[in-house]
This record gives sequence, C-alpha cells and structure tokens, in this order.
Amino acid sequence: MAKMDSNELLEEMGGMDVEALTHSICRHHLSNLGRDYGRSDLFSLYQALAYTLRDRLVRNWVKTQRSYYNQNAKSVYYLSLEFLAGKSLSSNALCLGVEKAAEEALAKFGVTMEEAESAEADAGLGNGGLGRLASCFLDSMATLGIPGYGYGIRYEYGIFKQAIENGEQVELPDDWLHFGNPWEFCRRGFMFTVHLYGREEKYTHDDGSEKHRWTDTAKVMAMPVDMLIPGYKNGNVINMRLWEAQPARRFNLDLFNSGDYIRSMEDAVRSETISKVLYPSDRLTEGRELRLVQQYFFVSATIQDMMRRFKKLKLDFSELPNRAVVQLNETHPAIAIPELMRILIDEHMLNWDESWRICRRTFAYTNHTVMPEALETWPLDMMSKVLPRHVSIIFEINRRFMEEVKSRFPGDEDRLKRMSIIEDCEHPQVRMAWLAVLGSFTVNGVSALHGELIKKNIFQDFVEMFPGRFTSVTNGITPRRWLKQCNPGLSDLITEKIGPEWVTDLSKLKKLEPLADDAEFQNSWYNCKLQEKKRLVEYARKEYGIYLPTDWLYDVQVKRIHEYKRQVLNILHAITLYCRLKNDPNSVAVARLKIFGGKAAPGYFLAKRIIRLINSVGAVVNSDPTVNHKLRIAFLPNYRVSQAERIIPATDLSEQISLAGTEASGTGNMKFALNGALTVGTLDGANIEIMEEAGRENMFIFGMDAEEVERRKYNGYNPSEIASADKELAEALHYIGDGTFSEGDRELFQPILDSLFANGDQYMVLADYRAYVDVQDEVDKRWLDRKSWLRSSILNTAGSGKFSSDRAILDYANSIWGVRPMGKE
Repeated sequence: MAKMDSNELLEEMGGMDVEALTHSICRHHLSNLGRDYGRSDLFSLYQALAYTLRDRLVRNWVKTQRSYYNQNAKSVYYLSLEFLAGKSLSSNALCLGVEKAAEEALAKFGVTMEEAESAEADAGLGNGGLGRLASCFLDSMATLGIPGYGYGIRYEYGIFKQAIENGEQVELPDDWLHFGNPWEFCRRGFMFTVHLYGREEKYTHDDGSEKHRWTDTAKVMAMPVDMLIPGYKNGNVINMRLWEAQPARRFNLDLFNSGDYIRSMEDAVRSETISKVLYPSDRLTEGRELRLVQQYFFVSATIQDMMRRFKKLKLDFSELPNRAVVQLNETHPAIAIPELMRILIDEHMLNWDESWRICRRTFAYTNHTVMPEALETWPLDMMSKVLPRHVSIIFEINRRFMEEVKSRFPGDEDRLKRMSIIEDCEHPQVRMAWLAVLGSFTVNGVSALHGELIKKNIFQDFVEMFPGRFTSVTNGITPRRWLKQCNPGLSDLITEKIGPEWVTDLSKLKKLEPLADDAEFQNSWYNCKLQEKKRLVEYARKEYGIYLPTDWLYDVQVKRIHEYKRQVLNILHAITLYCRLKNDPNSVAVARLKIFGGKAAPGYFLAKRIIRLINSVGAVVNSDPTVNHKLRIAFLPNYRVSQAERIIPATDLSEQISLAGTEASGTGNMKFALNGALTVGTLDGANIEIMEEAGRENMFIFGMDAEEVERRKYNGYNPSEIASADKELAEALHYIGDGTFSEGDRELFQPILDSLFANGDQYMVLADYRAYVDVQDEVDKRWLDRKSWLRSSILNTAGSGKFSSDRAILDYANSIWGVRPMGKE
C-alpha cells in the first residue's frame, strides 16, 4: 500500500499544463517561501517556479533511480573538480518540455521567463572548458539514458567575480549561493567521514598477516548535495552529486564556556574551508595544500558512495568493474586510485594483486593537457603529510611498476627515471598523470590531434609499454543549451526547414546543406543573426553600460586569458587596424567590433596585464573619431555561461588562434560554429576536425601546424628578426611600448614586450602575426560578399553534427565504459 501511495504522489507532482504550473507556483510561494503569492516579486517568482520544476524533476529522478536498480545497470561515476552548469531555469523547463507553459504561467504574474531567469545566479562550480564539458556530458548522459552520476564539490564561492577598474581585472567574491539554491537537495542522511593527515601504522592481523591502517587522523564530514539533470523530453533525470564539507565536531562547548569563543568554532571553520572556494590560490603553500585536501575530500566521499551502492548488491568485490566505471576528468581525481586500493586492502582485507586488478578495470582517465609542463604534480613531502597511507600505496604501485619496466627494458635507467610516478629531483614530486595512466584501463585524448600528441610527446614511454591503452574521443557540446535554448530564432528557423529531430541527433543538420545557396533562406538566416546582435547590444547596455554598434562584423575571442590562447596576437591585429586607419581613415573597408572576454587567474601577472592592454587599446580606439567609425573594442567583464549564451549567437567571426599543438580540443570553437560563426584559427585542437566537417573554404585557417612549430623551435627561433622585417608588426609593437595606450607610461606594458623578446616568445605570437593579419584581410573580403559569407555560415552549422556531446558520450559508452542506454521500467 505504501508503494502505491508513493507512486500516486509522484504522479500528483507531475502536472505539466499551465494551470498545474500556476497552482504549484502559488503553493510554493506559501509553503516554501512563506509569502503571499499576491505580493510576489521577481526573485520570489523565480524561486517558486524553480521549486515547481524541481518537483517534476524529482518525480522523474525517482523513477530513473528505480530503473537502475531494477535493471541491474552498470553505472558511470564521472568525477570532475568542475561543472560549469550556468543557469538552470530555462534549461530545465526546456528539457521537461514545459517552456511555453511556464512562460504562460509566469505571464499571469506579469513576468517573462527571461526576467525570471535574470534573478538566478550562474552556478559557481567551474571556471573554464573542463567544467563546461562536464556539464554538457551530464546533459547527454541524461538525454541518452546512460546510467550515471556526476561527482564534484559544492563550492560556496566560485573562482571569483571579475570586475574591470581602470582597465584592470579586480577579483570579487563569487557569492553565488548568497540567496540559496532552489535546485538542490541536501542529503544529510548520506554523509561520509573523510580522514586527513595522521599516520600509517602496521599491525598483525588475526590470520597472522601484516596489515596497514591509517590512524590518528583529522576527520571532516562530506554531505552530499544533489542537483538534478534532466534528459531532453524523455522523462530521464540523473543527478550531479556535490560534496559540502562539514565539521565532525561543530562546536566545542568546553572552550566556549571557558570564554574562548573563537577557538570553540575553529574545527567548524577549518572543515568548512575545504568546500569554500573553487581553486584557492596556490601562491602560498597553505593554498596548495588546501587544493590537495579538496581533491582527496571529494574523491574519498565519492568512492565511499560508490561502494555503498555496490555493497547493496551483495556481490563479490571482483564484480565491481562490471557494475561501476569511474571516469577521471583530468588528473584532479586521480587520487581515487590509491583510495580504492586502500579501501579494498585495509578495510575489506583483499590482497594486493586482486585489489589492483579491480582498480585497473574500474578507472578510465581523460587527459586534457597538451603541454608536459602543465601536468599536475604534488610535492611528496606535502602529500606524505596530508595522505600518508596513500603515499605508501603509491610507492608500492611504483615499486611493482618499476620491476615491470626493468623486465621489459633491462638496463634502461633513463627510462626508469622518466616513467617513475615519483619524480627523482631535489624536491621529489608525485606525478599524478603517471598514476592515472597506470591505474586506468583506458587513457583518452579529447580531439584527434590531441590524442596523437599525448602519445607522441607526453606518454610516449607508456604507449610503448601499454600500446592498446590509448585512444581519443573528440569533445562535444549539448545542442539543447548551445543552440535550441540560447539561439531560439535560429533554432526555430532550422526546425521549420528540416524538422525537430536535430535536437537529439545533431547529424540531421546536414539537411541544411542544400539550403546554403537559397537566397530566401540566407536572408532569414541573416535576420536571425541580426536579432541576436540586437539582444547582445541591449544586454551589454543594461549589464555593463557598454554601447555596441549593431550591424558590424562581430569578431569575438572569449575564453580564459592565457598566453597560449594568444589574445596578444588578436590585440596586435587591432593595433594594426588602428595604425592603418590613422594613416588613412578609408583604408579599412569593414566596420569591425572586436569583443573580448575571459578571466585571468589571480596569480597570473602577465595574463592580467594582457587584460589591461586590451582595455587600454580599446579606450584609445573607441574615443578616436578617425578610427572608431570602422573599429571598436569591447571587453565584457565576468565571462560566464549565461554571458556566453548571449555572445555566441551574435558572433560572426570566432577567434580560435592558440599556437598549434597547445590547445587540447576546445569546445567554444564548436559552440560558435554550431551557431553559424566562421572560425579564424590555427590547425590546433578540434579546429582541425571542424575544418574537415565544415570545409576549409568555410573557415580562415592560418599559421604553422604543430609539426612546423616543433621544427621552428628546434632550428632556433628569433622573434627580433621577425619584428624588424615586418613594418606593420614593428609599428604595432612600438605603440605598445611608447606609451600610446598607457597615457605615456612606457613601463606598463613592458612585461608583455619582454615575454615576446627577452623571454623568447614562447607561444610564437610574432611568428604567426603576418599570416594572421593577412587572413584577417581575407575575412574582410568575404564579409563584403554577403552571399558568400552567409553560405559559409550555414555550412558551418550544417557541419556541426559531429560535435554533439551525444556523439561523444556514445563513443565513451561503447568504446570505454561498456554501458548501454537504457529505458525506464
């Protein structure tokens, strides 16, 4: 009888029509918010609608979870330190299929969906491409019916909120939870104890064998907080389980009663710090140690949660790999490998060989790094302090592996040093990527080029040792958020012409190809783009007080600020156009708006100085009437998912100009192409595959490829020779150094010039400058041929089918995870 009542209640929560949604909004005003719905405001309406949609999500989530157990499903545990989900209101309404009903229900209260969503904060759970990819993957897992969970940390504060003051980045707290989060469920009944510090101890087991235990530890509690992720109109809902750190002892009454009020709360403050901030600054040792603690904290809680589910099945531990697969999104969760070993050996008394076999069949590792110097390592002394038992396990993994290497390659001492998990140097380091490779059954890159580069440049020794372990799965993006939701005009036009199936099968966009030369369709396409530009103009005016021209070429580079992404190359082009226009106001044919956005890491001095340069050049250009009729520059602060949803649909030209061989994949390049932007880019990351799908003639490819970069570095690279031989480049560099863009201060941008000359131009900005400027001249010519531009724009969208995260997740499911889409019972 109780089960029947439960099912009836679930059905009662599920009304999807306007009347049911309106009734639920009113009910939540009263019961959840304690407010009279007759006196609602914008924020309370957002909250009430969010709770209304959450009711429907949780109904479907319960049914989905039941189906996992009823069908004995093998589940995916997707571990990521970042999930960049953005806002959830419109996305969840879309996936539930109630976006129009929700709009009508809100209209009864005098509010639009766009207004309601403006009250929602972007979830501060990620920083860049790693987190955006993870969120796309969860969307696709839910849409495809892949049984699984996302696991991460519920950060109280995001990395930071970026403001621009006097052209410089200023970091403010990203207090995204200030007003609460109506989408989450706190699961206090499923808390786990996470141990830290302490010491390793040997003891004799009852059977006479020598065993190890971790003792005298500090303890912190991990509380799961679930955010529900719906599939697209399929009734399937999975969850992202985020861990919040809480103290094992919240309050010391003895200290309080003795008058030491501050120390009475020390344990609570210390514990809660763990999930306080995304990526605490690692400039200080304490910050770096906190990062390590964060990584272990979420990994430990996740593995305990996985084992909790597995033990319900009452199976032998050897069956674990048949019921669970753990995907490590980068090396941040790699400590999960020795953690599972510890649990199996120390807590469940399995022997080493059996435990290692289980681990090696359970973990898979995605690498996102091309550059060897960017691979994560931890100081051995720090890890020994924080995780002494795990270091002991890592040493034993490494000892056994070194014996294996010696057997395969006798006498090769250099190989042993290169392949050891423990880097033998003055201050020994633990190589987390090496640990991830050894403990995983598959290692994958995230684009075709990246997959080859990591085999050649980073893991060459391991490829020789384990040739079948390495593969690649090209990244993807969800078409639901990144076209259907963020670009409704273009989405409706596409659906009108080819039907709605593309939303869950992006390969259907190929049907647009015959329409690329249709004049009427081109005109409709142009009007959709113009409408999105108008929306961006209004957004920039309201949000930042920035006034943008409407029908110009929108040339956009929005991404993390980093030398390898080469924002400096883009601004050098802007200065070149400035110089041309100063010499002859009619020398530039196309009116171009350069839009920049992105955050620099707080401790990354040069990246922050690049932001200052962009804004300083913009201030001069935008105020000069001899230039600003053809060139303007805008830096939109605090780049985030909701801002990207406004910028990307309005973009004409997508800047993907990293040095070839440095960008693993990119997903921004895919979002822009999906929305009809043409790419100006190098042969790097997924740009190559976009070119193969859309056609080189529909992009602007320039510069060296990865092999040419390596040859040029090997043969000696002299940036001064290049600068002196190119008059326009020399002029642009001169203006950076002579104070033109710094109110006469010749020292302000000297660090940028030093990076190009004194420090050898590591990312070869000057080497690619001339090819970049020349291809931008080709951009102008194509833009002036409107029919040709629109044709290429349509074909970029038509060629984007490969870059769906649905395709990527099916690749993972079929070739790595060994799981299949499932229905619900």
